[in-house]
Amino acid sequence: MDGFALITITILAVFLGFEVVSKVSSTLHTPLMSEANAIHGIILLGAILVAGQAEDPLALALSILAVLLATINVVGGFVVTDRMLLMFRAKPRAAAAKAAVGA
Repeated sequence: MDGFALITITILAVFLGFEVVSKVSSTLHTPLMSEANAIHGIILLGAILVAGQAEDPLALALSILAVLLATINVVGGFVVTDRMLLMFRAKPRAAAAKAAVGA
């Protein structure tokens, strides 16, 4: 495949991914993020394996970049999942009582 076809596929995948994710309700978003984190963890392991077996300096540099990006993706996914779960936690009773009284 030539470079233009790869760029076209990447741009279409970004638009399609944005449309699919934007249509997901917030109650389904957290379980989907957990599944995505598992998939990105597998990608991270694959990148580590490739980095460990790389002999060419270019392959090593690209695999280290892949490890870095996959790590950022996994950590960011867990941060987003944690923030989403905080939205569904019950409020403490004292704060709920103050809100009900209007204080």
